[in-house]
Amino acid sequence: MSALRFTVDFLLNDWLCATSLTQRERFADHSRETFDAVLDTCERIAREKFAPFNRTVDVQEPHFDGERVVLPQCTYDARLAYAQSGMLSAAQDYELGGMQLPYVVEAAANGFFACASVSINTSMLTSANANAILVAGSPVQQRVFAANEFSGQWAGTMALSEPQAGSSLSDIATRAEPDGEGVEGDALGARYRLRGNKMWISAGEHELTENIVHLVLAKIPDADGRLVAGVKGISLFIVPKHLVNERGELTGERNDVALAGLNHKLGWRGTTNTLLNFGEGRYPVRGKAGAIGYLVGQPGEGLKNMFHMMNEARIAIGMAATMLGLAGYYASLDYAKTRIQGRPVGQGGKDASQPPVPIIAHADVKRMLLAQKAYGEGALALNLYCAKLVDEGRTAPVDEAGRAKLLLEVLTPIAKSWPSEWCLEANSLAIQVHGGYGYTRDFPVEQYWRDNRLNMIHEGTHGIQAADLLGRKVRMLGGSGLKLLAETVNATIQKAMAHASLSGHANALTRALADVGSATKAAWANENADEALANAVPYMQAFGHMVIAWMWLDVACSALERDAALSDQRNVGRVSAMRFFFGYELPKIGAWLQVVRARDMTCADMEVDAF
Repeated sequence: MSALRFTVDFLLNDWLCATSLTQRERFADHSRETFDAVLDTCERIAREKFAPFNRTVDVQEPHFDGERVVLPQCTYDARLAYAQSGMLSAAQDYELGGMQLPYVVEAAANGFFACASVSINTSMLTSANANAILVAGSPVQQRVFAANEFSGQWAGTMALSEPQAGSSLSDIATRAEPDGEGVEGDALGARYRLRGNKMWISAGEHELTENIVHLVLAKIPDADGRLVAGVKGISLFIVPKHLVNERGELTGERNDVALAGLNHKLGWRGTTNTLLNFGEGRYPVRGKAGAIGYLVGQPGEGLKNMFHMMNEARIAIGMAATMLGLAGYYASLDYAKTRIQGRPVGQGGKDASQPPVPIIAHADVKRMLLAQKAYGEGALALNLYCAKLVDEGRTAPVDEAGRAKLLLEVLTPIAKSWPSEWCLEANSLAIQVHGGYGYTRDFPVEQYWRDNRLNMIHEGTHGIQAADLLGRKVRMLGGSGLKLLAETVNATIQKAMAHASLSGHANALTRALADVGSATKAAWANENADEALANAVPYMQAFGHMVIAWMWLDVACSALERDAALSDQRNVGRVSAMRFFFGYELPKIGAWLQVVRARDMTCADMEVDAF
């Protein structure tokens, strides 16, 4: 069994007690055995179909031959194996061909694929796309589009950004005008013609599936033909690459969606990333330009409906970042155990007559490895905790479900941002452990770093997540989400106080929680958003470190409750990683929170010409 599997098993079963979910009606058919079978299957497919080709998809980038996007055969084979495993619909109803697995088990199982080769697996957006249609789409849209995506027949994308607007969705210019022709397809929804350009569309064009379902944000013009300013004018549309009828059958007609170019990236090179033109007339539909799109939900509710997809995608990106961090950790740990070099300083380090030792014997190498372990496994604990909150929000009694949803709202920016920053740092340390070899292609760690660098930008940059956290999440409902988080953290602190070896760490977490709370109040003391949000990113970094410290303290409690004598070396490792995080990382929050409390405007007030 792999090191990752041991960690996942502990977090799922010993820490989160995921099997307790089988007491809920939705998961009653499941047990520890069925959960293990899913994990076994995914670990095997990842090992056989993904991991051996991670370098292949990095060097054989997608290219356009003038007619189609060309990908290496291993990408087709990996995607087929993944689709056949049933993981695209693992958490869905039986009626949709799903397994009705808890989301936390689905998330853990998908982690094996991300660890093996994050850029082969393009299915994350397909599942999120289909889930958004399940929430906001009509019954016919659910049956035709979502069902075919869950089966693996079709793929899905998220088309938000535009070249001129980037993350500023209020400035998008894609137009959606009603299409009045009475042709077959009205059963699929109110039909519009879309014209515009979308940028950074992952898996936007390929031949892996028979159809691609684009979820597109666009604005419906008013009576004077003008686009409504701001985000309130944004609507959501289903725009298939190939047109279909209400039975889900391809009509044989290509929609007016054209590939304008492939973006060649630092990492995630195995996944196509595209600029798409909607309605430019390259593939006119029934004699005229304009991509056919079907309205999802009500006009003007596009962002609300799309965020059903965005929140799930943000947790998935956090998991992808986590798995890349762990992949680098495992690679550098293996290297450190086998690379012979130097002699311990305190044991005759200058005596050349002494035999050289594996570099893991050196204290600084141990420091770098322990940091990677603390970042990676701490991030994994956070992401699985959030995934279980999804299950609680869907299946717990009403009061408990409400609390889970509220807590998840506060934690989602951290679940995406913290792993994408600190597991990237873990990848940097993995390169450092390898020394000069680390930045050569002889070893995989340089690719892990390149792949992970995308995740600080993907699905909302650090700045966007930070503004969401400090500007909205900790203040919503009168601060009730932050209060609930504090109550939940305090429950762990009380539990840790029962262990003499953890009481000092419990006190440190108490101080960190209080510091975050006081900084939150200080940031908004003048109710001036410009001042409060000037240092939103340092605030988020401190907030995230406090949350990861909480995760580690709770994990350590669980390890000690099951192994008080620490007879299992894996539990020794967990407690040591917790100690490292509290000793080396948690103290950093002081500097971050100082500029937040002071509402320091050094950055905001910097004159452009002074740069």
